[in-house]
Amino acid sequence: MAHPTVSPYFILKDGAAFLSFLTTVFGATTIALHHNDKGGIMHGEAGIGDSVIMFGESSGAFPDETGSVFIYVKDTDETYRKAMAEGSESRQEPSDKDYGRAAGIRDPFGNTWWITQV
Repeated sequence: MAHPTVSPYFILKDGAAFLSFLTTVFGATTIALHHNDKGGIMHGEAGIGDSVIMFGESSGAFPDETGSVFIYVKDTDETYRKAMAEGSESRQEPSDKDYGRAAGIRDPFGNTWWITQV
């Protein structure tokens, strides 16, 4: 997979759990995992569609940083349901908007995902 020009990068406590969340909720595939000397994920890359989500585990030098991402999905309601089952908090229940069927969740790592189906 070629890397897009811009990719979100998340710094969080548990890289393996974040990758599992991405895989379960968004169907992500693992592109690369580079571990630190303690076995944690120093740098990870996961593919979702034609995009790459990058992430690494926090440390004293690199504390947790949350973000907000807009993501197009095939089925907003199904994606929302999966996210809620994985411990997410609802920011906005699925509803029809002028731009498509949309919802918002805050994942267990503090990041917000604006989910939209067109």
